Amino acid sequence: MSVINQVKNQHLLWRAGFGPSVSDLPQTYNASPEAYYKALAKASAKDPVFIKVADSVMDGLVKGIQQAGKLENLSRDDKKDLRRKSREEIRNLNLEWIDEMVNSDQQLREKMSLFWHGHFACRNLNIVFQQELLQIIRKNALGNFGDLLKEVSKSAAMLAFLNNQQNKKEHPNENFAREVMELFTMGRGNYKEEDIKEAARAFTGWGFNLKAEFVFRKFQHDNGVKNILGRSGNFDGDDVLNILLEQKQTARYLTQKIYKYFVNENVVDEKVITVLADKFYQSNYDINDLLKNIFTSKWFYDNKNIGSKIKSPVELLVGIRRILPVTFENPEAQLLLQRVLGQILFYPPNVAGWPGGKNWIDSSTLMFRLRIPQLLANADEFSVKPKDMPDDMLENYQMKQEDKLKVMGKKMQGQIVNATIDWSGVIKQFSGVSRGNLLGEIALTLLQSASSSINKNVLEKYIDNSSKENYIKSAVVQLMCTPDYQLC
Repeated sequence: MSVINQVKNQHLLWRAGFGPSVSDLPQTYNASPEAYYKALAKASAKDPVFIKVADSVMDGLVKGIQQAGKLENLSRDDKKDLRRKSREEIRNLNLEWIDEMVNSDQQLREKMSLFWHGHFACRNLNIVFQQELLQIIRKNALGNFGDLLKEVSKSAAMLAFLNNQQNKKEHPNENFAREVMELFTMGRGNYKEEDIKEAARAFTGWGFNLKAEFVFRKFQHDNGVKNILGRSGNFDGDDVLNILLEQKQTARYLTQKIYKYFVNENVVDEKVITVLADKFYQSNYDINDLLKNIFTSKWFYDNKNIGSKIKSPVELLVGIRRILPVTFENPEAQLLLQRVLGQILFYPPNVAGWPGGKNWIDSSTLMFRLRIPQLLANADEFSVKPKDMPDDMLENYQMKQEDKLKVMGKKMQGQIVNATIDWSGVIKQFSGVSRGNLLGEIALTLLQSASSSINKNVLEKYIDNSSKENYIKSAVVQLMCTPDYQLC
């Protein structure tokens, strides 16, 4: 069965971005997918604006630490204040980035940045470090993977998270070297334990200062000969990264992971992976070139790939906000939604990031997902036990929100998400559609599943038919509350 252009373009917008915005809808009908992708790539070509939220920390506490010389010289109260303010700023960074995903024309860049955010998973309570790492990822998201790998590997956030500040020639620490091989480049099983031990020696002396600047401490570096992946020499960290980039397995590992994320995680075409990986390697790891080869191919738009992906919590929330412009009375309610759904930006569950796919869905999260559009449209109350929030995030979130959200322990009881939706764009979009075709047109716009199980006769019973405007509003909400809307 052939796929019409509208469905192809919506498929592209969901995979290469966060779904169509309400202003995008008229363009999805006639534009060719090739032209649409070209426009997406062009819009994402410029460098991203730096998301800076850490002014108070930088101007106050961090400068105080620099003057004191060492963190240990601060009083207990100063350290506590630093951690509290840093956690607050990380939450602000979360919300600022979410807004960027919703509103930015650079949809391809922000979507690829979200992928790299999970690939280079890093949990660090220092807002300055996290802010710098996010900028590294967003700046290099569509560029050269080698540049991205090297900048991330030298970031204070990652070096701290993987303990390389403690990696010294007398006592090598293998954490950083292991994750660089296992998660960032080659994948598990494509190296030996001895390669990790030798690589760890090469990374000795790599560290950072309080300004989040990379520092090489030569007196802590092991200058001896190392043997890594069949190569021998007096290698340092840069040499190791270059050796890893020389391995074709790195290109294949990355290509397969990107394919599963953007195309189909359940049906993987190994022949396509091989072709894409070879081109990726030959291009010297040009990320933009790899994405172009994916999004402009005919097989990307096959029925088997459309509507085959379960939306991540961030994709779901951002996608709803793009089609239904939402103003939150309390924007931090979005942190609560992220927590309930199991994906809090900057708080990955572990160094491997979020597993994705069917892991997003269980009995409690699915039912809550189906209620989110009603929560936003009707300020509905909900009572649910969210997934565990990291203690370092929960502590101050509770203190700050106990009056508004009544956070009690780790259970949320009777919470209300107060939001205002601007319906004007959606109503304008469908106002000219005849009554008989209205539900079908709205469903075609909102649902990507090729084999939608929606029973329109049943759905009509729950739609407000008092006016065309109310019909459109209620139909949109009801369709967004279906299991089909969880797929893209």
